[in-house]
Amino acid sequence: MKFRVERDALAEAVAWTAKSLPSRPSVPVLAGVMLRVTDGNLRVSGFDYEVSSQVTVEVQGDADGAALVSGRLLAEITKALPAKPVDIAAVGAHLELVCGSARFTLPTMPVEDYPALPEMPQSAGTVDAAAFATAVSQVAIAAGRDETLPMMTGVRVELSGSTLSMLATDRYRLALREIQWRPDDPEVSINALVPARTLNDTAKALGPLGGEVTLALAQGAAGEGMVGLAGGTRRTTSRLLDGANYPPVRSLFPATHNAEARVPVSTLIEVVKRVALVAERTTPVLLSFSADGLVVEAGGSEEARASEAMEAAFTGDALTIGFNPQYLIDGLANLGSQTAVLSFVDAFKPAVISPAGEDGEAIPGYRYLIMPIRVSR
Repeated sequence: MKFRVERDALAEAVAWTAKSLPSRPSVPVLAGVMLRVTDGNLRVSGFDYEVSSQVTVEVQGDADGAALVSGRLLAEITKALPAKPVDIAAVGAHLELVCGSARFTLPTMPVEDYPALPEMPQSAGTVDAAAFATAVSQVAIAAGRDETLPMMTGVRVELSGSTLSMLATDRYRLALREIQWRPDDPEVSINALVPARTLNDTAKALGPLGGEVTLALAQGAAGEGMVGLAGGTRRTTSRLLDGANYPPVRSLFPATHNAEARVPVSTLIEVVKRVALVAERTTPVLLSFSADGLVVEAGGSEEARASEAMEAAFTGDALTIGFNPQYLIDGLANLGSQTAVLSFVDAFKPAVISPAGEDGEAIPGYRYLIMPIRVSR
């Protein structure tokens, strides 16, 4: 194998592929990225039996072939190379990389020991790449991080006609985003539970490329289903999580509310961050709403305390409610609007945060539900 490639194209391809490689692989070859040159195209791929990543780059190919090298090491090297064309050749049990006056010799691993990448599942439809990336980021923040509860670490993707819905929850908050997409089958009705981290990383990488993302799904028995995402020259597949017993979380959204506040997003985020400086890790911030506006407080009677008042348009009976400050900031920061609408039933029921339009009304499509923390005053 021998070829020449532009440095930026190589660095981006290797970084994209190496990002999904396992930090502690079950077998050494899974820490590698496969470089395969065929007919002037370089295919860079990685696979850990759960997630596969693949990207194709045009190169000046002198000799077709394949080589398997450490993905993280190659990513660090290509990122640090000078902005000049890169010449790569497989020589015996090593890979030689030359860029300007920089020269690297890397050991290779046996190509024949590397597992075959899974095929892309059947396409279900396409969605605008930028809109998809934004929607995924809005939902993925609410997914759980606890690997002992794998169901909560996923994003539930619901395909129903031309509506693509995504939900995620860690039991303390819940995010729901609905966008339009173009299904291959107008009557489609599929639900799938996709690992949130993989979905978010992939959508974040595909979004800036523009164009469309192809969403592909293959349903199977528990642990056998697969999702595929493809955009431009990149594609990722991932095993689905078992979502058969995913709770009916949509029912958590209150049908009505008794009080409502409209607050400037950036101001509230800044105030919560300042006030929360005196809060312990598990201490909530208190939001006291009244006709006069909003007061944000934190701290106990004997510890450090902080409070700050800010403007807010509020309708309903005066209300004081406590939230985890980071969960509140996460929801506000991902609204994508300058004004937030906070809807309340009472101080002990979940509150819902929605983006507001220029008219002050909540924009349908995104809702972030946050559980309150009971506080005694």
